[in-house]
Order: sequence, then C-alpha cells, then structure tokens
Amino acid sequence: MTEIFSLKGQVAIVTGASRGLGYEMARAVAQSGARVYLTARGADQLAVAVATLRGQGLDVVAKAFDLAEPDACVRAIAEIGAAEGRLDILVNNAGINAWEPLAEAKSATWDRVMGTNIRGPYLLCREAARLMVAQGYGRLINIGSAMAVAGREKITAYVASKHGLAGMTRALAAELGPKGVTCNMMAPGYFLTDINTTILARPGYERGVSGRIPLGRWGNPDEVGGVVAFMASKASSYMNGHVLVVDGGLTETFVLPVDG
Repeated sequence: MTEIFSLKGQVAIVTGASRGLGYEMARAVAQSGARVYLTARGADQLAVAVATLRGQGLDVVAKAFDLAEPDACVRAIAEIGAAEGRLDILVNNAGINAWEPLAEAKSATWDRVMGTNIRGPYLLCREAARLMVAQGYGRLINIGSAMAVAGREKITAYVASKHGLAGMTRALAAELGPKGVTCNMMAPGYFLTDINTTILARPGYERGVSGRIPLGRWGNPDEVGGVVAFMASKASSYMNGHVLVVDGGLTETFVLPVDG
C-alpha cells in the first residue's frame, strides 16, 4: 500500500512554497520521496523554508522567480528540466487576491491578478507539459480556492481567476490525458495562514465563518499536504480533470450560524 503513494525518484515543483499552504504541500511531497523545488518571489523567506525542510532530512531546492513575469516562468522550467533531466509533478499554488468593490475596480488590478493567477500557471503548465509528454508521465496540480466553485462580493478578479483556473484544468486534462499526463485542481477553503491575518483580526470574523462550516472550524495548513501528495501519486492515476474541494464542507452545504 505504501508503494502506491511513493514519489521516490520523482522531481516536483511547488510554487508559492515559502510559507502557508504551499510550504505544507512542498513538505508533504518531499516526505513522500520526491526531490522538490520550492519557488517564490522572495529569495530570503524561500531560503529559510528550504533550510528548515533540509533540517528535516528532505530533498528540497530553492528557486526564486516571479510568476507574474512570463519569461521567468519559461526560464524556470527550462533550468529545472536541464538540471534534473525530468519533471514529474507541478503544483501551481502561488496566487494573489485583491479586494475592490466593482465600482472602484481598476483595470491594472484585473491584469495583475490574472497575470499571477492564470497566465503564470498556464505558462508553467505549458512548459512542464512538454517535458512530461516526452517522458510519457506527469501530474499537473493547480491550486484553486473555494471561490473556484462559488462567488463572493468585492473580489471579482480573484473569483474570475480561480474559475478560469478550473476551466484550464479541465481543458488540459482533456488534451494531455491521452499522453499520460493528468491535470487536476485542489480547491482549499478557509485556512489559518499568515496570509489571512488581516481578515482574522476582524471582530467575530473567524467565528462567523466557522459557523458556516459543518466541521465548525477553519482548516490547519498541514491538512492540505497529504491531499496534494495523494494527487501527485500513482494512487490518483484515474483522477483527471477533477476539482477536489477541501473546505470542511463549506461550499457543499447550507449551514446557518443559528438554530432554526
């Protein structure tokens, strides 16, 4: 049973991996035996993350680049492919949000969110797929959001980008599946990460959201790692084009925060 979940001998990339959910995804994939390239914009924080994981005996490498820069995306995959001679797993986790009421929305905000959340993953998938198709095997895993299956006010660009990423996932699954490469999405809900510090500081916000989740709480970052490791493994071999929501039941149920 252990063998089917093993990633030994495989090479993986996890973007946005210097902290939060991405860090836990990278750690879980590395714990399953893969050599993992952690990527992020900030080289300093990335170096700390890699040093911590190496201290745990894991095979990890830092690769700093900006997902919003098209040339950097292409170059990163090329350099990793040249160094390793293969690429088995790509986890597109990095993304950004922007809070703007529609009446105040700026075109620049739309471009910035789409550049990071859609164009970046698209280019990385394109370049990674070339390597994966050549070797006849690969796992493309896009990280969406509960907003990939729902909607919310004042974050229109973000919601649109995550719905778009879900569509891209399905399109790539159809095109690449016959060539041995699967493409799926994991869509996390509310998690206790430092990126959510601002909204967690709002009076009653954490409790209010928890009241809408059947499990009655926000997720912990380490609850996503195993999900991604499974999606990267042979255990998920017949899963393709799927959006796997990990949100405690938030988007699949109608839970009122009060009785009645």
